[in-house]
Amino acid sequence: MKPHKTIFILLMPLVFGSCVATHQVPQPVVLEPVSIVINESIKPYTYFYITSTEVKTSSSGSVYGNEYGVYGSSSSRSTNPADIISGNLIKKGLIRLPDLKSELADKTMIINYGETGRRNTGGGGYTIEITLQMVSAKTNQVICVLTGEGQGKTEADDIRIAINRCLEELYRQ
Repeated sequence: MKPHKTIFILLMPLVFGSCVATHQVPQPVVLEPVSIVINESIKPYTYFYITSTEVKTSSSGSVYGNEYGVYGSSSSRSTNPADIISGNLIKKGLIRLPDLKSELADKTMIINYGETGRRNTGGGGYTIEITLQMVSAKTNQVICVLTGEGQGKTEADDIRIAINRCLEELYRQ
């Protein structure tokens, strides 16, 4: 074997090793704690009604290429915030009403959903913040307000994570 090939073979592990040593693994995003304001317990409530929400669709994609051509891929995800909220509350034993019923008003809470912000996390990423408001169907007084953020691969994931975090925190109280 020629001397320059021997040197090359001996130096390759050092070159690759230095690349690995300097590579930084991205740190996971630390989400802000869920904010919760409770004016009364939700325990007396058996029923809930959710104001309508729209389906949120988000997509992601990538393009890559080599000497044989350019290739790409994409995916999309959809979510309806009302479905996520319903699933969580149904799992906890509450009953979703399709309409408000005056005879059940004292045991019914109305749930309102809204997106309330975004926070840049660096590298082009961001979180989505949502707020859930629970209101007594009988008195129209606010039972509680929950605000939380989420970050996933798509905006649909962000919303799902934020809603789940808020409702988990509510049930820890």
